[in-house]
Formats: sequence, structure tokens, C-alpha cells
Amino acid sequence: MSTGFLTTKGTKIVDANGKQVVLVGTAIAGHLNMENFITGYPGHETEHKNVLKKKIGEEKFNFFFDKFYEYFWTEKDADFYKNELGFNCLRIPFNYRHFIDEEVDLFKIDPKGFERLDRVIDICSKYGIYTVLDLHATPGGQNQDWHVDSGIHKSSFFDFKVFQDSMVNLWIELAKHYKDNTWVAGFNPLNEPAVSQHKKLVNFYQRLHDEIRPIDPNHIFFLDANTYSMDFRQFPAPKDFIPNAVYSIHDYSTFGFPNIQGTLYTASDAEKEKLKRQYDRKVEYHHEHNVPVWNGEFGPVYASKERGDEDPDTINRARYQVLKDQLAIYKKGDPSGDGTPISWSIWLYKDIGYQGLTYVDPESKWYKVFGEFLLKKKKLGLDRWGNDIDPEYNQLYENLANHILENVPEKYHHALYPHHWTVLDWLFRVSKDQLFSQYAQYEYADLFVGLSFEELDELAASFKFENIKLRDELNDILKDYKN
Repeated sequence: MSTGFLTTKGTKIVDANGKQVVLVGTAIAGHLNMENFITGYPGHETEHKNVLKKKIGEEKFNFFFDKFYEYFWTEKDADFYKNELGFNCLRIPFNYRHFIDEEVDLFKIDPKGFERLDRVIDICSKYGIYTVLDLHATPGGQNQDWHVDSGIHKSSFFDFKVFQDSMVNLWIELAKHYKDNTWVAGFNPLNEPAVSQHKKLVNFYQRLHDEIRPIDPNHIFFLDANTYSMDFRQFPAPKDFIPNAVYSIHDYSTFGFPNIQGTLYTASDAEKEKLKRQYDRKVEYHHEHNVPVWNGEFGPVYASKERGDEDPDTINRARYQVLKDQLAIYKKGDPSGDGTPISWSIWLYKDIGYQGLTYVDPESKWYKVFGEFLLKKKKLGLDRWGNDIDPEYNQLYENLANHILENVPEKYHHALYPHHWTVLDWLFRVSKDQLFSQYAQYEYADLFVGLSFEELDELAASFKFENIKLRDELNDILKDYKN
């Protein structure tokens, strides 16, 4: 039984009895918001779906995705999640397009979106798992990257009031629908917003609060910082802003990702200090204002023989150590200074083998159909997240980046926002994530052509719990967090 709505008290999240609740778990991830590295398609979700529908027809398209949504999260997943992993919260990223067809009406809500979201929430509630509703993709995109599914490299969501009006309307409908559901821990209004004019984000959050609170006075707001959930410096003090809010950071470390140099984390004092310094910078706001921190995303990516990685055991041993050292920080990371742990949601629960606590079997139908294409895509570096691009191909982009840098005054090399992105980052985003991947979508979609309904069902069933693999060492590390 739920103990009522969760709320905030100082630096803690507490239940209706005032007892601290440390929310730990994962994002379900590539389910109601698909991402290219999670399931394997290139580029952006909607472009991928549009091409696929043209290739195989609407009937097979709808059949495949209905099965995919059904199989991705079932009671068997929830039972494992709660009773084996000991997790108590699932973050549910969703794409606004499950609720809205922008070609028809930005303000008309499709009930199918609620059906899909309700199904996951209801299964979680049955197993005593809280959920956080995470709007991961908005019209125009709330940041510059691929996972907002905008197809461009600008955060145009903040440039068009009609986009913001539409999402306020969507959150109002979500609040009406879930206002009495005590297993919904709260609302995560925007994933990783990134806008150079910080005030635009602050104003949107304030507006959303003012519109929703008369409808739903109880649910927590999980507010991501600006610049990919890393910068609260422009936020007002909570007493002048939004009550009953948790302030969300994302704490990825480059130590946990592939790099061209191929260097691995060694857990040196200097490396550990960098991890701690990175975390401390992100939670300055929480310490100053005595508010809760929720680490909404973090986690390394992992190597495998099936994806062509050499010596994956050595690589993964280093990546697991990164995770252990981060968790050691989080265990005593509460801003109160009392040595209690913070809440977190690691990225992610299930995928084709990059980060997931569970992953698609390399012997599955999925890999039989897409395996060769995935190796090609990895070599070309079409997914920046977790992919080692072939050095020869990388040199092509580095040469172009150097050409730009040689012809732009040095003082402008980081002029574009976000300022920590390099010219090479922008080239990867525009040329690979967008243009190159648009071409590659057709090659990927061709692999679906000719598959029968039975084969499409088998393909989708690659993600069923009874067919997947468990990343046991990762799961053991995470289970130990609250011990």
C-alpha cells in the first residue's frame, strides 16, 4: 500500500508519515521515447518511424510497435526490478508525440498516450514502484541533441510560444489524469533543457507550476537544471520559486565512455577527485538552499565482443570502477551534510547492450536481422553515445574541424551555446547525427522489408524479459547502494 504522496522536507524526500524515502532505480529508457543507441536505428526517432512506415506499410508498422510497447515492460520486469534489484522508482521518459500529432493540432490530446503510460504506471504500482514522468522530447526540441527528436541542432522549443503553450496544456492534462495517483512520485517537466537565455527556462518552470498547482497541489516537481541538467546558477532561490521541488542533476563522467585515445579509468586519486569535483559543482545550489538532489541520469557504457570491442572484460572492469566511485560519492552526498544517500535514476534499464541493466540477447532475432548493420553503424560512429568511431573516419571530421578552427578567430571557438561543445562536437551533431543518419535510416528500414507478422512479433519479443540477458555485475553494484 502507498503511504500517500511523497513530498520534500529540507534536503529529503519523505512520505506522508515524514519518513525519508531514497528513490533509487533507472529510466525505462527506449520505450515511449526511443533513442538510436538503445534499439539500434540511426538518427532521430520520428524520422526513423516515418521511413519505416513507408517501407513496410501502416498495418505491419502498427503491429510491430504495439508489440514492442507491450513486450518492453511487463510484470516480469517489474518483479525483477522490485524484488531482485530492490529498486523503488522507475523514471519514464516519453515523447510528446504519443499524445500529440503536431500535423493535426498541437493542443489535441490523443488518449492512446495515456493508455501506454497508464500501463507502465499501473504495473509499477502493483509492485510498489514509484514512477517519475519525464517529458523527454518536446516540439522544436528543448536542447540541441538527438534525444529530443527534433531533427535539428537548435533548442527551438524556447523560441516559439506555441510550442510552450502546447506542452503546458499537455502537462495540465497529465496533472488532471494523475492528480490522485500516489504511486506517481512526481513530474519531470523537461529532460536536459539547454537554452542560452536561462530566464526562458526559469519562466517556463514558473508558468508550469502556476498552471498545474491549482489542479494538482501534491506531486513533486523534479526540475532539471539548464545546460543538460548541469547548471542551476541562474535559478532563483527556492523560497522565491517553486515549493515541493527536487532539483535534478545529471552526472555523466567522460571516464565511463569510449574515447579515441583508448585510455581507461585507473581509480587514481586525481581521477576520484575529478569525479567528486564534478558532483560538487553540480550540487552547489542544493547546498546553498538546503533542497533535495536527484541524480536523474548517470552511468558508463559497456563494451562487448558482439559489437566488435577488443578485450571487453578489461574495459568493463574500468567502467564498473567508475560507477563504484560515483556511487561512493552519492552515498554520502546529501546536501545536509549528515552523510545520508541521495536519490538517483541510472540510465538505463533495457537496451541492445550499451548501458542496460538488462539487454537483448546477441543470439536473438534482433541481432540476426540487424547485427551486421549495427557493426557498420558503430564503425561509422553514427551513434555518438557509446560508440568508438573508426580512427580513419574520425580523421575526416577532425580535418574539417581543424579547417574551421584555422579560419575562425580563437576567441570565437566556443562562441556557440552550449559553450562546452567543441567544433568537432557540432560537426558530429550536424553531419553524422543528422545528415548521415538520415541516409542510413533507409538502409536500416530495408531490413524490416519482407518480414512476416510472425517475424515482426519475434523481433519485438527480443525485448521480453524472458528473452533478455542480465548484466549481473552492474546489478550487484547497484543493489549494494543502500546497504
